[in-house]
Amino acid sequence: MPRITTVIFDMYETLVQNPFEMGKISFAQTIEDQGLDTTVDELWAGWLPAEEEFRNTRVEPSRPFQSYFSAWKGGFERSFASLNLDGDAQAATEQFFRHLSRRSPYPETNEAVADVQMRYRTALLSNADDGFLLPNLELLEVGFETILTSEQAQMYKPRPELFQLMLERLGVSPDESAYVGDRQLEDVAGPSEAGIHPVWINRGNRPLDPNLPTPPNQISSLSELPKLLDKGLQS
Repeated sequence: MPRITTVIFDMYETLVQNPFEMGKISFAQTIEDQGLDTTVDELWAGWLPAEEEFRNTRVEPSRPFQSYFSAWKGGFERSFASLNLDGDAQAATEQFFRHLSRRSPYPETNEAVADVQMRYRTALLSNADDGFLLPNLELLEVGFETILTSEQAQMYKPRPELFQLMLERLGVSPDESAYVGDRQLEDVAGPSEAGIHPVWINRGNRPLDPNLPTPPNQISSLSELPKLLDKGLQS
């Protein structure tokens, strides 16, 4: 049983709430602000293919790094063009960032993380741009020893090099570290490949993907995490 000294957290859908289609609220604001003759669903449908392409290709080592801002701006440009709209993609992306930077923590987040911090070092590692993650962190009542974003590292989870960079910054070994996140690929497969012990938070009781590593440790709420860590993680 590993002796954990350090717990590294994911951000979105782990510490703060971020249902994917919540972004449509920002799209509605952009349509109103820019006086666009379209609907939220039309604008979203035109933007979504660029978002999906970005997520599917961003971990390819041969591709140059692309930030969320760049990818999402490209999506707005594509959507505006397909709808024959004279929209401002820069302003739309900035609005999207402002909206995303105000995501609320889960009800148990602050108490659970504070409990963990009484006995363990904590850090934050997230696929995110600084432009929306750092302001969002200000809405939490807890802080972290080290914060690392994909934008800072110029790479995305689940690449093990990203987790290794975090370990180097913390000065800890993989075997004494746990990573808590909500995605089986990015937050279980990624840290596992780097030798870190994953804890999968599965709030909606989603089925496991049989093509990905099975999480050795699973919780349905952050409130379960302190007890799990103190009991001891499964390798």
